[in-house]
Amino acid sequence: MATSSVCPAPMTATSNGSWDGDNPLHHSLPLIILQICLVLVVTRSLAFLLRPLRQPRVVAEIIGGILLGPSALGRSKRFTDNVFPKQGMTVLDTLANIGLLFFLFLVGLELDLRSIRRTGKGALAIAIAGITLPFVLGIGTSVVLRHTIVEGARQGPFLVFMGVALSITAFPVLARILAELRLLTTDLGRMAMSAAAVNDVVAWILLALAIALSGSGSPLISLWVLLTGIGFVACVAIFLRPVLAWMARRSLEGEPVKESYVCATLAIVLAAGFVTDAIGIHALFGAFMVGVVVPKDGPFAAVIIEKVEDLVSGLFLPLYFVSSGLKTNVATIRGARSWGLLVLVITNACLGKIAGTVVASLIVKIPIREAFTLGFLMNTKGLVELIVLNIGKDRKVLNDETFAIMVLMALFTTFITTPIVMGIYKPARRAAPYKHRTVERSHVDSELRVLACFHGVRNIPTIINLVEISRGIRHRPLAVYALHLMELSERSSAISMVHKARRNGLPFWNRRDNAGHMVVAFEAYQQLSAVNIRPMTAIYDLDTIHEDIVASALQKRAALILLPFHKMQQLDGTLESVGHPYHLINQRVLRHAPCSVAIVVDRGLGGTAQVSSSEVSYTVVVLFFGGPDDREALSYGGLMAEHPGIALTVLRFLPAPVENVDRSAEDEACISKFRSNSQSSDGSLTYEESAAADMAGIIAAIKNLGRRNLFLVGRSPPAVALVEKSDCPELGPVGSYLVSAEFSTTASVLIIQRYDPSRETSRLVEQVEAAEVADMPDTPLALVTSERSLRA
Repeated sequence: MATSSVCPAPMTATSNGSWDGDNPLHHSLPLIILQICLVLVVTRSLAFLLRPLRQPRVVAEIIGGILLGPSALGRSKRFTDNVFPKQGMTVLDTLANIGLLFFLFLVGLELDLRSIRRTGKGALAIAIAGITLPFVLGIGTSVVLRHTIVEGARQGPFLVFMGVALSITAFPVLARILAELRLLTTDLGRMAMSAAAVNDVVAWILLALAIALSGSGSPLISLWVLLTGIGFVACVAIFLRPVLAWMARRSLEGEPVKESYVCATLAIVLAAGFVTDAIGIHALFGAFMVGVVVPKDGPFAAVIIEKVEDLVSGLFLPLYFVSSGLKTNVATIRGARSWGLLVLVITNACLGKIAGTVVASLIVKIPIREAFTLGFLMNTKGLVELIVLNIGKDRKVLNDETFAIMVLMALFTTFITTPIVMGIYKPARRAAPYKHRTVERSHVDSELRVLACFHGVRNIPTIINLVEISRGIRHRPLAVYALHLMELSERSSAISMVHKARRNGLPFWNRRDNAGHMVVAFEAYQQLSAVNIRPMTAIYDLDTIHEDIVASALQKRAALILLPFHKMQQLDGTLESVGHPYHLINQRVLRHAPCSVAIVVDRGLGGTAQVSSSEVSYTVVVLFFGGPDDREALSYGGLMAEHPGIALTVLRFLPAPVENVDRSAEDEACISKFRSNSQSSDGSLTYEESAAADMAGIIAAIKNLGRRNLFLVGRSPPAVALVEKSDCPELGPVGSYLVSAEFSTTASVLIIQRYDPSRETSRLVEQVEAAEVADMPDTPLALVTSERSLRA
């Protein structure tokens, strides 16, 4: 009797439950849930472990995919049969490709063709050379592989796939690496990003050619695929672009984008993917082309990115890396010949990309060290590389061994980029030494430089109002560097932020962005005052952004750093934290600062809008206990008192007999100077004394002052703690009480730490001062708001 093989029954969606004796892993929904959770845990854990090495998350995702595949955990048949069974791979691959489809749509949304058209000749030459030489070497490598481990592969498609695989530069991964190395806003970073953008577009064109050639093998069919693909691109540009532009025009600033527009756009993405898949050039191209033609101006594109990217990038995209890892079996690379071919592929990939970029860089007069740095940066691989390899494997152009070799090549070239660039590149500008690092100084007519940091729109009015009352109209000039602290995440919108930083020097200053009113606020204030305001941007990880604040303060020779408190006031008056990383930023800046620091606890100083100079009417209090921090607070208060709209009160708490006579003498000299100024004032300066020394007495004396707009206090005064327990030790014993709800919900507070050169500091400042540090360019307002700066 003949026996026939029985195909496994297809999976049903849901199970009847374990109590009913049903195995949930035999059903597609619980199985895919388990797979997604496992993938997220593995990839995020690896990303955390690789963070000290400053590796981009794509490296962790590639390694995670390989570990879950047949190279490691997948070697266990029990693990594979239960977690990644063959009958469940269709669902995993489908979800992974849907996530990839929308991710490529986001990539297209981030790609600004106008920026590519404006690419300089130098960056264009570097991009062309960085594509041509590795493509040629890729063709040469393919010849070797076809005579060794890929015998029988069709010559044309294999040549093109190998050339494309070796010539790709991963634009999003490169942006992340530049941010980690603090090169994003440097000339080198801008050159690398411009060249990588051109490389990205060329890579997609070459990939479309490779897919067309990898069809059935008939030249006529390949020609028809190419022609219909070109026709699809033309239809998108002629017919679809006006429809998307119409929806974008009807999405006005300050108003929510209609849900029907978002739904229609996402449906168009899926439809375009279906069309290109039917043509034969993969569904990804349709989604990518729709993203390219979506108008970038206005809120429409930003809203779509916001609604789609977290789900796609955080949840679905890692599935694609695991899907690739399940196809990667490192065990197929065995024997001296296979490992020799791996070395050959890596060598040709690095040699072609680095040599081509270096030669082109030297031709356009880039110094040799920067040229080699550019070469290694342009050698970064990433998601597009995996897309090329997966399409090649699915179309039988690459076998298992070649696929594994190419994946390891992509992983190796990306992994080595950060450590090598850190080793060979030293920016060319040193931090200039300077002596005015405090507000208090002997030369009262010297310029006061302030580095004012802020995270978002809510910080702007208080920053401007603080600058207004600090401008010392009778004595010294004031220069303010407004530093916008922005986190560069793995989200695709971070790349949009990079585009804007390259275009006008300030990501948030673009006429058509949602935050455009910040331009108006700073520009209007500069025109109405004598203050020189220069905007700057720091786009880095929150874990290391304090280093950029310190470096910026050194480069701009700041005497005072203004830091926003990590808690924001809510409608009920309470202060709520915006995140622990922002708390750590303030603590680290206080520890490493090269000048005085003031933490701004904002309770609406001046309200939610800028107050004009003639309308300023604030009551300011300086609580003086003694010590260097309090002397700095008193000096800053004296500077504010020069403004005609400021009424300043100094409440001095008389010290008990102390052993440090020198410090007491300095305190007395500072108080005497203030009292002499108050006697010659018009009554806007008031001096009071209190003998209170215990907690209850000090609190009573402070409350007796009544309602005030602003309190200034030193961070480390010789005073008893006024609160039993504080979760913000950086505010000091008095500042912690002033920011508590027990004291006030209306008074803003400045907690000031004076720069002390004798204080034992960490090596951070010493390294930044002694070493060459990357310059963070500032952008004059006149240039930011001009049409040329927005378009150039």
